Amino acid sequence: MTPFGIFVPQGWRMDLVGLGDPVEQWEAMTAVAKTADAGSWDSIWVYDHFHTVPDPSTETTFECWTTTAALARDTSRVNIGQMVGCNGYRNPALYAKIASTVDVASHGRLYAGIGAGWYEHEWRAYGYEWPELKDRMGAFREATEIIYRLWTEDEVKFTGKYYSVDKPINEPKGVRKPHPSLWIGGGGEKVTLKLVAQYGDAANIGGGDPETIREKAAILKDHCDRLGRNYDDIIKSTSLNIFPIDAGDDPQRATEKARGGVDWDRFSAQTIIGTEDEIADKVDAALQAGADYMIFYVPGVAHDLDLVARAEAVARRFA
Repeated sequence: MTPFGIFVPQGWRMDLVGLGDPVEQWEAMTAVAKTADAGSWDSIWVYDHFHTVPDPSTETTFECWTTTAALARDTSRVNIGQMVGCNGYRNPALYAKIASTVDVASHGRLYAGIGAGWYEHEWRAYGYEWPELKDRMGAFREATEIIYRLWTEDEVKFTGKYYSVDKPINEPKGVRKPHPSLWIGGGGEKVTLKLVAQYGDAANIGGGDPETIREKAAILKDHCDRLGRNYDDIIKSTSLNIFPIDAGDDPQRATEKARGGVDWDRFSAQTIIGTEDEIADKVDAALQAGADYMIFYVPGVAHDLDLVARAEAVARRFA
């Protein structure tokens, strides 16, 4: 049985456009979360971004961790994750404290996502220094160790190039055992995938592309073998943007409202628009390549909750 997750419409992908009132937008997002909670989905997901894509705009984008905490109380069954938390936006000791708190609030349903970050415009707009890649990755490496240790140890002391902590008290540490579930996003071969092997409960790799999944999974396994970690203990997740249509539907017309102002060429290049059979074939190819967890992003769910059910129908084929 392959577990599936689904993103809620948070605004980052222009997926709340057309719902003018912010409370209405929030409730549309919550409605998707509650629909997933009532179904067979394993998880719901949010992004950690402040400004929209493909271009920064004044459209709504709800903040990641406040959203996660609220959805933890709006739902009762599904796990709740971030794909992924941006390390540069929060000190890692603070991140560990926030995540521990949300794990308790959700009664142990947190999938805590972490990654190095990439959206330069956001960093600069919010006043964060934009480091060179080697420094972003170095900080990410230190942060991941700090987070893990604050979840698993007492009186943690750490002095690194980018971060230092001196016995911060992190109580409670969460309720999931042995610690909150840590999902590390990215396919970097020397740093990110090694961090997964060292500390991660799950990776997110490949963007649904079978060739990339196969390549990154092999590298992760090699890191696990070198470190003595059981590769099979790590979830290998991947993500697909999908939009289910019926045979014979005109794809451009069917997705008009879901595109939220994103032009057709860009939208169609980034989204699998097809029948449930066609989408299932793409899922199967990703699973055959080495993924064992699938996360769907379905544009348009804020406007049409039936899309959640249609995506779930695909997921149930792999139960």
